Amino acid sequence: MRNTETNRIENKEQLNEDFEQEVTAFLNYKEGGIIYVGINKNGQIVGVENNDLTQLQIKDRIKNNIQPSTLGLFDVTVETIDNKEVIKVIISSGTEKPYYLRKKGRTPEGCYIRIGSSKERMTERMIEEMFARRIKNSLKEIESPRQDLTFRQLKIHYEGNGMILNDNFARNLNLLTDEGKYNYNAYLLADENNISIKLVKYLGTSKMELIENQEYGYCCLITATQRILDRLTAENTVYAKIEYNGRKEVKMIDSKALKEAVINAMVHSDYTLTTTPIIELYSDRIEITSGGGLPQGLSQEEFLEGVTAPRNKELIRVFKDVDLIENIGSGVLRILDAYDKSCFKFMEHFLRVSFKYKENPFEYDSKNKVSTDDTINDTLNGTINLTKNEQQILNLIINNNQITREEIVNKTNLSDRTISRAIKHLQEVNIILREGSKKAGYWKVLK
Repeated sequence: MRNTETNRIENKEQLNEDFEQEVTAFLNYKEGGIIYVGINKNGQIVGVENNDLTQLQIKDRIKNNIQPSTLGLFDVTVETIDNKEVIKVIISSGTEKPYYLRKKGRTPEGCYIRIGSSKERMTERMIEEMFARRIKNSLKEIESPRQDLTFRQLKIHYEGNGMILNDNFARNLNLLTDEGKYNYNAYLLADENNISIKLVKYLGTSKMELIENQEYGYCCLITATQRILDRLTAENTVYAKIEYNGRKEVKMIDSKALKEAVINAMVHSDYTLTTTPIIELYSDRIEITSGGGLPQGLSQEEFLEGVTAPRNKELIRVFKDVDLIENIGSGVLRILDAYDKSCFKFMEHFLRVSFKYKENPFEYDSKNKVSTDDTINDTLNGTINLTKNEQQILNLIINNNQITREEIVNKTNLSDRTISRAIKHLQEVNIILREGSKKAGYWKVLK
């Protein structure tokens, strides 16, 4: 039935006194869950009158009434169902189980777990066993190898999103150990660290011939992530065709899926291991590998269904603050919107995402080449007259913005001097622009 409660879904007509009990039950449950406020037990949509106030109350109650810290483990959004607004609270499986009500402590009266479609109190034995299995080597408890850390980059990222980090930001963002020293989360987000994020490029479909080995780490993890995303945007060839109604584009890799895969690798990698995320570019695919395998014993099926069990909740919270993450638990599902499940490879200590490059849908042959050139002429008619050689070269650049002069020579049989003269004219009339270096740069079509 629609809107029915399950092991992962709880409905509440309104925000009531046992709300925190339901939240702790999902935090202690291996799959996490979702609480809808504005839907009654029968699945009927009743809506929420003041969703802004209710959202504020929900966030405040979860943060202040539950221990250990829940920051980075929940998200609150508004959905419209049957023309009525309801509040959706997404709760991840916690990393510091058992979670409990602050007033009741780590006791059967304070600890709950999801069993079937309802919450149940945990027994003392369940609490003791869960506490014994708690991850001791969480980044929050690992002391930073350096204590002379600075956070200029982190502050700039926050300011760019309209937030100012005050003097207590390190404690507010859980960047301190219980002893008050900088922890490993702080080390990852500091201006300087020893964390290397590698991007390597191979000539073919195997690792036989390495042509580039770039490192993007040694700085704030957010800065490194954005630099990698910028580089991959340049690598993500845009197949394009100029038609009578405008320019039609298709990217070699789905941009949203690529971004989610990179960010997932950055925030979910197990930094307690000696490995760090690595991005590998082949001639037919891109692979993004993170260390640690599946978090917290999740099955492959649960992972692919979007079940959330974050390994590094403090990092997730910061990435969400600076708008690199939209909604908790949406990353895998966004990838699966564009690719099938086979793009994920599960290993004992690693998780890899592999995206095959799309074929050029505008690939043309000698039969339709003239019509493509004519289309470009029609688009530029009345403004710029191109020679046939210039039209031919522009077509090649549109279809592959990383094409080299040597490749243009091979595809056109024109002399290098003729090609240089044509490219120079295309640049002078502001049709194309060269971005980056000769080796790692790309062409940008301006018209």
